[in-house]
Amino acid sequence: MLKTMVLVVWVLLCPAWALEVNLATEAELDGLRGLGPAFTRRVMRERDRQAFTDWPDLMRRVSGMGRLTALKLSAQGLTVNGQSLAAEHNTPKLTP
Repeated sequence: MLKTMVLVVWVLLCPAWALEVNLATEAELDGLRGLGPAFTRRVMRERDRQAFTDWPDLMRRVSGMGRLTALKLSAQGLTVNGQSLAAEHNTPKLTP
């Protein structure tokens, strides 16, 4: 019973399929709709310089990565530091 409950919670909280931009191979990124070889190379080149910290960092550093493209990639399971674009924007920001 406990194992079943843990499995149900895990399924509800975890995305069905996620691909972390900071860990994905070039082939995995190429497999996403909207990322061609040139775009993937730009992502990989920037990632080699420094890991992406969040979605705004990815969009700022990769030429051609606008909000619409980011939303489409996030909907396909792409994450930045484990966060989908929608989840990142729904997280409340604490201000001092």
